[in-house]
Amino acid sequence: MVPTDERKIVLGLPKGSLQESTFDIFAKAGFNIRLGSRSYYPIIDDDEIELVLLRAQEIAMYVEDGVLDAGITGKDWVMENNADVYEIAELIYAKQGLRPVKWVLAVANDSPIKTVQDLEGKRIATEAVKLVEAYLKKHNVKAKVEFSWGATEIKTPRLVDAIVDITETGASLKANNLRVVDTVLESTTRLVANNQSWQDPWKKAKLEELSMLLKSVLVAQTKVGLMMNVKKVDVDAVLSVLPALQNPTISDLSDPDWCDVITIVDKASVRKLIPQLKAKGAHGIVEYPLSKIID
Repeated sequence: MVPTDERKIVLGLPKGSLQESTFDIFAKAGFNIRLGSRSYYPIIDDDEIELVLLRAQEIAMYVEDGVLDAGITGKDWVMENNADVYEIAELIYAKQGLRPVKWVLAVANDSPIKTVQDLEGKRIATEAVKLVEAYLKKHNVKAKVEFSWGATEIKTPRLVDAIVDITETGASLKANNLRVVDTVLESTTRLVANNQSWQDPWKKAKLEELSMLLKSVLVAQTKVGLMMNVKKVDVDAVLSVLPALQNPTISDLSDPDWCDVITIVDKASVRKLIPQLKAKGAHGIVEYPLSKIID
């Protein structure tokens, strides 16, 4: 049943691996969250939001049933639960960075299994049973898929022939002497809503505001601001090395021969870009972090 308080959003946040990064993004979006004595019910400094901490695997199910108005979980768990929910936004972040995660088919390094077809008649352990069954059906392979309660990486080759597990960097798989055979699914974090809650005008507006703020933080984390002083005779040369899609702000300075150039660039490109700007005549280059970027 959908929560009856029309002026409050009941929001599920992921407990476990995504918890710290989720709290951090909320903080940068302007929401302070603290865990009280009831650790499954964090306190947020917004009287219109009530938080519940749940395993990401469960959130889509509770959103569909209306126990939660909305929640943050992975697309993988929406699919695994076959949950009928409204997807508000894709929020690309994970435990270790701003990237998707992958569900991969892995086997022991010395396993004879080379392709998914080699799994015919074999045993596979995973937390995402329905996802794996759909993957095998797609490839016309029949195999036994069993639910893994944890420590999935250690189960092959002694207990099962292969595993399907989630990974960001692949480090844990390598540490357990496993080899990736195939990628079953690439997944990102999503903000999803109960369909009935999404039809409520007030709740929809509140969730759209939340989505905008969270997305603005994630976009900002991939960018930095640059400002610099440039002689007017060098402006064209400086602009020639800036990314083509940027529209720098150019302002006159008290000295009529100089101007100020301000722009936003990808964080990944800035270490190469700054020397190029310097070589083209930029002076007093300052790089500064951004907290939010809203289109």
